[in-house]
Amino acid sequence: AFEKAKPLFDIMGQKAVHCGDAGAGQAAKICNNMILGATMIATCEALALAHDIGHPPFGHRGEWTLDRIAKDFGGFRHNAQVLRVVDHLERRSPDYPGLNLTREVRESLLKHESAADWPAEFRPRPRQPALEAQVVDLGDSTAYHVHDVEDGLRAGIFSRDEIHEEVALWRGAREALELRHPGFLDATSDDALRIKRIANELLKILINDAISATAQRLHHSAPASPEEVRSASGRFVAHSREIGREVAELHRFLDQRFYRHPRVLELDAHASEILGGLFDALRQKPTEMPGWYQRWTETVGLERAVCDYLAGMTDRFAEQEFERLTGRAPRWSKGRPRSAN
Repeated sequence: AFEKAKPLFDIMGQKAVHCGDAGAGQAAKICNNMILGATMIATCEALALAHDIGHPPFGHRGEWTLDRIAKDFGGFRHNAQVLRVVDHLERRSPDYPGLNLTREVRESLLKHESAADWPAEFRPRPRQPALEAQVVDLGDSTAYHVHDVEDGLRAGIFSRDEIHEEVALWRGAREALELRHPGFLDATSDDALRIKRIANELLKILINDAISATAQRLHHSAPASPEEVRSASGRFVAHSREIGREVAELHRFLDQRFYRHPRVLELDAHASEILGGLFDALRQKPTEMPGWYQRWTETVGLERAVCDYLAGMTDRFAEQEFERLTGRAPRWSKGRPRSAN
């Protein structure tokens, strides 16, 4: 049968291969799809592990501080810093700098870089990121929304009554928990467990909706290539319209009640003091940096090398180095400002 049909196969493509008996072709397709799935999982894992390594100490507040103090030396953007880390600062082989990652992973790590800042090697900037990058981006925003809800409640920055009144997602998660564990919320005196269980239901709502809405979009549009994904008018990996509106409502609540709270904004001054002090100290005495970064100054300049060194610090190490190099403790410590005296 294969030999009889081979002239038709030759018209359809340049090469026809007999895979075996009936069913072998389907088995090959299944294997190919499994390999594709494993590759996508590996790419998602790489992006998830690396997507925040460009963040300096104190997260976004540290990024804003470094961008301000380095404005005359090219500024600082954590998305661009991710690429600097994997392309230059991490060293694993004498044969090449960086980690030798694929183009797809490197481009996907840029995430929210603007068109003006998009590296020339990746231009033109695609309308949408790759599917794997979309998965990681949505997963990241989902995780930090849920964690910020838990942190805000536990710190007493906002109350359960306030989030219940203003956030539909929280009300839906509470109702889901009551259905799953009738009477639990009224019976328990463990406030931490109560918050955790509602937060878990919230996470479940967001994940299930993202899976369902994404599957529907992919089934409806059936993109045939990565290029079709990247040139689409909107993202495939996203929430449904209804849940998307509720996520936006949750984000507005957190922005007003949490991110702009005076106790949280105190961290801005802390990041500015620590990183500004370290930047000045290391510019004056670059020999305090490790030897590799001292040599790195010859390639990228002193100020950029100092930024690269600072960006790789943890919060605690930055605070310790600040005290060592300046001879004084920061004004803000352990959640409350120190006395000016």
